[in-house]
Amino acid sequence: MKPARRRFLQSTAAVSLAAGISAPLSAQLPADRAQPKYVARKGGPIRHSVMGWCFKPMKSAELAKHCVAMGITGIEGISRNDYKMAMSLGLEISLVSGAHGFKDGPCDPKYVEKVVTGLQGAIELAAEIGAKSVITFTGMRFKGMDDEKAATRCVDAWKKVMPLAEKKGITLVLEHLNSRDDSHPMKGHPGYFGDDVDFCVDLIKRVGSKNFKLLFDVYHVSIMNGDIIRRIRQYKQYIGHYHTAGNPGRGELDDHQEINYPAVMREIAKTGFKGFVAHEFIPTWDDPVTSLRHGVQVCDVG
Repeated sequence: MKPARRRFLQSTAAVSLAAGISAPLSAQLPADRAQPKYVARKGGPIRHSVMGWCFKPMKSAELAKHCVAMGITGIEGISRNDYKMAMSLGLEISLVSGAHGFKDGPCDPKYVEKVVTGLQGAIELAAEIGAKSVITFTGMRFKGMDDEKAATRCVDAWKKVMPLAEKKGITLVLEHLNSRDDSHPMKGHPGYFGDDVDFCVDLIKRVGSKNFKLLFDVYHVSIMNGDIIRRIRQYKQYIGHYHTAGNPGRGELDDHQEINYPAVMREIAKTGFKGFVAHEFIPTWDDPVTSLRHGVQVCDVG
């Protein structure tokens, strides 16, 4: 954070507190301040998790310890080799990944077998460690692709693994990604087939299993579709997992981005959602742990 912004945030917080008015959370928690003591409320409506890849080069063990300290109960996006370590600290693996990447999904016939085999293995692993969800993707568009045939190919591939998922009590969650942001390889995914959340829900309906749901990434939906709260209401029965990040930039959930996360979280809570909300933003503040604590506080609504 630039020195000028630090001074501004600190002075804003001081003035607001002196006036008896709560400053914005981003003003209360400037990045250069010592780690705040806020801890997510036990039993609160939002079950917090964190996406490990966003906090590299921090080691998974260090991140996991910080998560426990701030009341986060889940972790995902870490190496499978680190699952045992995270679980030994009391964290749940909120989402099993690694079955296949977002680029090599079942819309492309050359990846179908890999996707089916990978998802079957991930389902078995999830059942073994007590995780409840496995992530999947549509994959990327390719030259000469027929959209309807690609959609049917996706549905058919997922249907092949659903009997195992249902037997093991595992939910597959399909992630919608934005294809608009081309500024960074993980801020957007130009060419991604499932870049329309309404289309992704249609695919989920076509699969027709209560164990196949949507991974509603608030950041990606904001970019591609908008109308976030109305869509949460509309698709609540199809949503199995949530991700957060600030838009634009995929940074902190502060007042330098446009999504009103407290309002979004209150809506999620109203739907009765019992799964995880995983923080998947790329920290830009001086201290990434402070960034994460701030995200937890923003989303820890009543």
